[in-house]
Amino acid sequence: MRTVSAETGAERTRGAGEAGETERSRETGGTAGTGAGRRRSRRFPLITRDTARPEGGGRAAPGDAPAPARQWPLLCVLAGTAAGLLVTLGHFRAGLLTVGLSLLTGAVLRWAVPSVGMLAVRSRFTDVVTYGVLGTAIVLLALMAQPAPVLEIPFLEDIVHFTIR
Repeated sequence: MRTVSAETGAERTRGAGEAGETERSRETGGTAGTGAGRRRSRRFPLITRDTARPEGGGRAAPGDAPAPARQWPLLCVLAGTAAGLLVTLGHFRAGLLTVGLSLLTGAVLRWAVPSVGMLAVRSRFTDVVTYGVLGTAIVLLALMAQPAPVLEIPFLEDIVHFTIR
């Protein structure tokens, strides 16, 4: 006789000697009404119930502090980025340097502070690398931007001329 489990959707076939046993009693090795713990499946669940918090994703301040104080690392990075974008309206190089340095500050905060609140998105290593690479790229591009670049890379012009010919 075939039975289908309502929870896992797995089919089971009962043999001749198992006619009086239920699926639960076979899994636990006893009778169905004993209340013994049910054996857990090694399969992944069909529906995800929750997700794990990233390492360091706890509160950055005590729970009784107001909400903005608990998220001070994220607010520092966002405030620096917003200030950089406002400065960009007048002086693009200074504004972009501010944005890039804000991202680098976020990388340092994520690396140094054990609990950074919502600044923690992924694992600590991934966050530090992501913030660091993006911040460094924005700073370098701001320094190399025309007119009158502050940073000149000699072989970069050769690469551009070689690819565009």
